[in-house]
Amino acid sequence: MEFSLRNCSSLHIKLYSSEKFFKDYKVMELLRRCGLRKSEGIPLWSILSYIFSNVFPDRSMYMQQKYGKCTAGFSKNTYYRFMQNPHINWLRFTILLAERIVNGHLKDLTSDQRADCFVFDDSPYSRTGYKKTELAAKVFDHVSMTYKKGFRMMTMGWTDGSSFVPIASSLL
Repeated sequence: MEFSLRNCSSLHIKLYSSEKFFKDYKVMELLRRCGLRKSEGIPLWSILSYIFSNVFPDRSMYMQQKYGKCTAGFSKNTYYRFMQNPHINWLRFTILLAERIVNGHLKDLTSDQRADCFVFDDSPYSRTGYKKTELAAKVFDHVSMTYKKGFRMMTMGWTDGSSFVPIASSLL
């Protein structure tokens, strides 16, 4: 499956295909190392390719099904069961995938003299206007110097000064 974007001048830009990405970074192997076990039913490849390609449409799976534009060959229950599987360690998966991307691709693009580092950020995730948002609290925003209702999003990433790869995040 190959993704493409078109702008108003009909310039066609081809992006990295998900199949090539899965093969280059051995995503299936990483998922198995992180606890994925699937023995029957819908093939794992079709679920994963849908999840990765679902980033590009402007609608969620629910809205795609509601308007009859869903391209997945499985039900929403299959999708949600897969995403909420308690045996898959998604945090470990994102860390291992980020490590493969940085060491296998980005390190070769920069010189050894360029400093690289980890960045930790605790940006506020504001939920103003939602009075009944569960577990939302007053958090201090250091940029605007005010308190806002919402959460803190703790993010860890790797940077070389020009690239940034998010490694892990947690909603606090």
